[in-house]
Amino acid sequence: MTTLYYAPGACSLAAHIALEETGTEFETVRLDLARGDQRAAEYLAVNERGRVPALVEGDWVLTENTAILRHVARLHPAAALWPDVPRDQARVDEWLGWLSTGHHIAYAHIRRAERYTNDESAYPGIQAKGAETCGDLFTMTEVKLSNGGWALGERYSVVDPYLLLFWTWGRGPALGFDMAERFPAWTAHARAMAQRPAVRAVFAREGLQLPA
Repeated sequence: MTTLYYAPGACSLAAHIALEETGTEFETVRLDLARGDQRAAEYLAVNERGRVPALVEGDWVLTENTAILRHVARLHPAAALWPDVPRDQARVDEWLGWLSTGHHIAYAHIRRAERYTNDESAYPGIQAKGAETCGDLFTMTEVKLSNGGWALGERYSVVDPYLLLFWTWGRGPALGFDMAERFPAWTAHARAMAQRPAVRAVFAREGLQLPA
């Protein structure tokens, strides 16, 4: 049995949706990051990095969101989460790299300023710059989505749950962007995602509000 360790609203949301999209059975273990579950000995025995997500198949463990998304898509080809055309595959990799090395790191400067300095007085400046960088990156992603449809156009893929993750972070308290006003194309994408049964199921399980 496959088991996904996740935290509500964390980056594990993307992997959670991808798994749900496959239509296969899997188990979930919910972690409370505010309580420090990710640092508990029980979880560190699963993922010594103390972060989510972690995917467990028997005695085999996979971490890192982009690796899990690729693995889930390739393991379940019937779900059609990974394209067959080489150039489309390259585009998926491009998207995953763009979101993980740009958006995620910029957002971490807001939520995890302590990773970047030992000087607590420097936190506000790091957070402000992170928010500014997120605004720039989100604008570039908005342009990429301006033609409508999914990340690959007409083809749904594992990129789309990952995009939804960052959209939810954009509307959240750390950034507080007016996503509909500032990023209408991305918001249209999020609203289309909200119509998918897998997304609805995962948002209900994690206790999150669907895009309106």
